[in-house]
Amino acid sequence: MTDVVLPLIGGLVLLIAGGEFLVRGAVNIATRLGVSPLVIGLTLVGFGTSTPELVTSVQAALADAPGIAYGNIVGSNIANILLIVGIAALLAPIAVASSALKRDGLVMVSAAVIFAGLAAVMPMGRVAGALFVAALGIYIWTAFRQERVATGGDHGAVHDKSAALQEVDPALDPGKPVQASLPVSILIAVGGLVLVVLGGGFLVDGAVALARGMGISETVIGLTIVALGTSMPELVTSVVAGLKKQGDVAFGNIVGSNIYNILGIGGFTALIAPGAVPAEIVTFDNLVMVGVSLLLLLVAWTGLRISRWEGAALLAGYAVYVFVIWP
Repeated sequence: MTDVVLPLIGGLVLLIAGGEFLVRGAVNIATRLGVSPLVIGLTLVGFGTSTPELVTSVQAALADAPGIAYGNIVGSNIANILLIVGIAALLAPIAVASSALKRDGLVMVSAAVIFAGLAAVMPMGRVAGALFVAALGIYIWTAFRQERVATGGDHGAVHDKSAALQEVDPALDPGKPVQASLPVSILIAVGGLVLVVLGGGFLVDGAVALARGMGISETVIGLTIVALGTSMPELVTSVVAGLKKQGDVAFGNIVGSNIYNILGIGGFTALIAPGAVPAEIVTFDNLVMVGVSLLLLLVAWTGLRISRWEGAALLAGYAVYVFVIWP
């Protein structure tokens, strides 16, 4: 068992550390090249915490492990809402007042519904992947236009996802002067990319070996252990926002992450390694993802707060979900 657990844990450590270096180097490079801080924040920083999911899902799909590839995406979205929003609400009740966040919540639900619908009737091919990636590009472009005229606290999910990461690591603030030179920044980014690729490989290999060793499906491992591991950056950033009583930021971080997971990671995975989503995910987990996404949208649009007891209910819901799918 040690031969399985060590690559799994080592892969997660390399993924998260490599993602940090990759984003930091990329932000420094873009800042040195004179790219707008708003553009950097909405793209490089905003997508930063999704790097572990992206690399893991692509490598799993290439390794012919679709249960891990798509289980990671769907399981991460479910964990983001039930587990991470639940923990953030326990730390400080979440109230969503921003109209922009409500609109982003609608995008999140729409993406989940379209993904679940497509997966039920056809394999995730390159055409679908290209459409998902194009939709992500349009979404980010719209978010950029929205943020240019945003007033007060009316920020969207992409902005809050970036802000949450900068709260944890102020070095990722594109508005601050860059200390490292351009060659050093490039070296940091390349080194981070190497660590991420290596970490993804170790994580996928360890997850496949764990599934075989325990006699359970790769899909269950992808939906639980892999999804939880790659969601650690979102957990940390949302917990920090919760501790600082920034409920909108914690909420936006999760909504933005879920949109990136489906449109970006799902899209790139289908583009690079097209294939069918496992039947177990299609018939159950996709429906759970859509259901909890609708629940989160309902909370946003009704202006209700997610109180501490409701956070505890979300956590209990995640425990029930894991209990149901674990053999």
